[in-house]
Amino acid sequence: MVQKIRIIDAKDHVDEEVKIGVWLTDKRSSGKISFLQLRDGSAFFQGVVVKSQVSEEVFELAKSLHQESSFYVTGVIHRDDRSHFGYEIEVSNLELVGESEGYPITPKEHGIDFLLDERHLWLRSKRPFAIMQIRNEMIRATYEFFNQEGFIKIDPPILTGSAPEGTTELFHIEYFDSDAYLSQSGQLYMEAGAQAFGKVFSFGPTFRAEKSKTRRHLTEFWMIEPEMAFTTQEESLQVQERYIAYLVQSVIDNCAYPLQLLGRDIETLKKYTKLPYPRISYDDAIKMLQDHGTDIQWGADFGAPDETYISDQFEQPVFVLNYPIAIKPFYMKPHPTRDDVYLCADLLAPEGYGEIIGGSERETDFDALEARTKAAGLNEKDYEWYLDLRRFGSTPHSGFGLGFERAITWICHLDHLREAIPFPRMINRIYP
Repeated sequence: MVQKIRIIDAKDHVDEEVKIGVWLTDKRSSGKISFLQLRDGSAFFQGVVVKSQVSEEVFELAKSLHQESSFYVTGVIHRDDRSHFGYEIEVSNLELVGESEGYPITPKEHGIDFLLDERHLWLRSKRPFAIMQIRNEMIRATYEFFNQEGFIKIDPPILTGSAPEGTTELFHIEYFDSDAYLSQSGQLYMEAGAQAFGKVFSFGPTFRAEKSKTRRHLTEFWMIEPEMAFTTQEESLQVQERYIAYLVQSVIDNCAYPLQLLGRDIETLKKYTKLPYPRISYDDAIKMLQDHGTDIQWGADFGAPDETYISDQFEQPVFVLNYPIAIKPFYMKPHPTRDDVYLCADLLAPEGYGEIIGGSERETDFDALEARTKAAGLNEKDYEWYLDLRRFGSTPHSGFGLGFERAITWICHLDHLREAIPFPRMINRIYP
């Protein structure tokens, strides 16, 4: 009986007859030979149908297949050093499964709005295929890294009764007889988890109702949010850089084919696995921008062009340390020798991709946190449980959040976050 395999396993079956369930992405014919471009969800390669070596029925079927028809192909695997994949199949039989006519995404250039309208079908193409393969590897590596580091996964709620960062840019919903919001961060819940289990992380969807149309914003995205008890900000920075280097190395080791499809230079990625990453203070970053001629003053937050310029001065991701208190959330711990900055840091990705991580040491003093909650205009009742974490056995603790799509966008060298998630949600898009 002929063995059924996936295209990605072709290397293990050279000169063997196999059977594969595939879809047709394209085809061409030169008289007595038909060349079928095939995919099966694991990889893309070519099927060669030679008229003299198959029945007339099979050859006619090969010529009549339309783009995205599904079928079983049987044949012998051969090496093919001319192709990007390295293997092809010499076809002996075809069995049609599902016909396809009028497939809207033809092998030509299409505009991004059209492709996003057809995202449910565009996912079948090589570029999104490669990106989703890398996304999947980064998910796998994330779990592996934090498990190896002794973390456990805690799932924070998606529905919350308050805003962790005190913003009004939330998606409001009616929750029975009260108000609720889609979560913008799981961090406060991770702090509770850290006080119970020591080291925890979450990995789930978050929502921001910012009316932004930039290439760095989605309204629904995924966050990795680790939190660590008995951990200083410096120790947290070391975890952050180890995690990023681990992600990049895992993609290099396990995604050579998707990286090749994207044209991503592996030698460039290798630079990002070297530790430690450089660090500069917010003060020095402001001076760097001012020396460059930027009209920015101390106390201002960085815009995308500012982050791009800063990151362009380094060949690796760079930490910017100790931002002004006025531009960061209330729960951060003040610097021990300054009253104007927090013990916090953003990690800026190189190549102009901007912030991918934000983190800090957290305020541990009950009175200080209570006063800051009031000063931020927050409802104390909503944060009573959060203050309890300081009432009962408070410890030094630190954590961070990584925007998963931002990290994917950087590692894959994409132009926009919308390609880094299967079905992007933006201010003007909730379909399909």
